[in-house]
Amino acid sequence: MADKKSITPRQQDYSRWYNEVVQRAEMADYSPVKGTMVIRPYGYTLWENIRDALDRRFKATGHVNAYFPLFIPMSFLEKEAEHVEGFSPELAVVTHAGGKELEEPLVVRPTSETIIGYMYSQWVRSYRDLPILINQWANVVRWEMRTRLFLRTSEFLWQEGHTVHATKEEAIAETLRILDVYADFAINEAAIPVIKGVKSERERFAGAVDSYTIEAMMGNGWALQSGTSHFLGQNFAKAFDIKYLDRDNKLQYGWTTSWGVSTRMVGAIIMAHGDDNGLRLPPRLAPIQVVIVPIWRKAADGKIVLAEANKIVNRLQQAGVRVKLDDRDQYQPGYKFNEWELRGVPLRIELGPRDIAARKVMLSRRDRPGRANKLQIDIDGLAVTVQRLLVDIQAAMLADATRFRDEHTTTVASYDEFKERLANEGGFIRVHWAGNRDDEARIKEETKATIRCFPLETPEGAGRCFYTGRKTDRVAIFARAY
Repeated sequence: MADKKSITPRQQDYSRWYNEVVQRAEMADYSPVKGTMVIRPYGYTLWENIRDALDRRFKATGHVNAYFPLFIPMSFLEKEAEHVEGFSPELAVVTHAGGKELEEPLVVRPTSETIIGYMYSQWVRSYRDLPILINQWANVVRWEMRTRLFLRTSEFLWQEGHTVHATKEEAIAETLRILDVYADFAINEAAIPVIKGVKSERERFAGAVDSYTIEAMMGNGWALQSGTSHFLGQNFAKAFDIKYLDRDNKLQYGWTTSWGVSTRMVGAIIMAHGDDNGLRLPPRLAPIQVVIVPIWRKAADGKIVLAEANKIVNRLQQAGVRVKLDDRDQYQPGYKFNEWELRGVPLRIELGPRDIAARKVMLSRRDRPGRANKLQIDIDGLAVTVQRLLVDIQAAMLADATRFRDEHTTTVASYDEFKERLANEGGFIRVHWAGNRDDEARIKEETKATIRCFPLETPEGAGRCFYTGRKTDRVAIFARAY
């Protein structure tokens, strides 16, 4: 573990800071296969906590999990022209297996709409079979040229939900329901305030009628698309012949949706909350919520301190707290303080012989570093205090992130002002928008900013487009993005 002091400050080089934190906090590392990553246990535990929190929400809304094959016949992707066109540059294709050339190339799963659509066509016969509400937890492959750990790799982990409904209205309601699930998770578990919105035509998922998104602001003011929910209309139903007999015994095409959150959510948590000392992890998702660092000089004191520390561990575990006792004797306490600060553990407990004699411990909050913010707490009743503090830290981290987002969100009325704001301040820029996809493409080429979404909540009312000057009641959020 490298000393935290060697981490590049965010203001100096944000990308380098991010890569250093990911690797030195032992979240992930680069694989020998170009463009892929190894998710290390600490990073994978964070992903497991994300997965479990989302999975509970999916099941609470009636969804069930299944698993579909990694390999997809090329002909399946070709059935939906817009879909294959959107993914064609990113496809990894298997042409040989078992020492022979395959009769039909197989695509390594970039997303599963096509193969799941085929299976749904076999399963759906009547309106009584609907809705189908299935999610899968899987890996996917998209052959990326420029990669960054967690944010963009050739192989990544995610969940992808795929549903079929009898009516357009039901499918749209499902799309928006999942968007709300994602927003609830991001806000209440990851402590990241997100904006719900619909994607522009240019940013829409290939083959979708509408794509909805939750957009989060990172610590450098850039945006990160953190989850998407797509209303697919009948495009995939028609391509894969998903039909059912309705109540009037008439044959109808189904209406489908798809939606997903990936391991880039790990990157979102790192960038939304991290500081120059490393990670700051929200307690509800942190792999370790509390670390206990025992302190002693004499061997006899060490036995007493470790005995008391283990009692505290048991009490905290019984209270449902994820706690770790750092009893390594080859490292000094200061080294351990730095290490667990780098790794973003929300609470640190320091325990020495004098603390035990006074029946006290010293607590340090990761979200409020510095000696001035240390708390001396009674050992008796410590579990209740720790639970309360974890709740407080979760709320404080959401408040901090919300304040940062709001302070870095501006509204402009002209393209010149837009470019000036983007160059000097960055962040989210809210504008009235009446342009088209060509206008958006020119803006991206000139400024590297894109429409992140048209927010579902638009209190501004009508106005004039900052780019075309035309009247419109549509509001867009532009930002540079990962």
